[in-house]
Amino acid sequence: MDMIKVSANSRTSAVAGAIAGVIREHKRAEVQAIGAGAVNQAVKALVLASSYLKNDGIDVVCVPEFVDVEIEDKVRTAIKLVIEPRIVPTPQET
Repeated sequence: MDMIKVSANSRTSAVAGAIAGVIREHKRAEVQAIGAGAVNQAVKALVLASSYLKNDGIDVVCVPEFVDVEIEDKVRTAIKLVIEPRIVPTPQET
């Protein structure tokens, strides 16, 4: 599974489609963004992807993390969004 990298110029709908497709195929997606504009696009895409997946009966959760990435020999801090289907407990488990 590849990391979905988002920039400030990424099309929200394209990123949302990528997230939904990866969730359907691999049951887990990771999105990486560096900078406020990129994080904004990533979060908007996550909201849109959630609605796409809800139509398929898939509810997702997101866990954000900080990660260090090396770009041109410099370490930058990125936001990584880990997206997975929500596990809904059965009535017997509650």
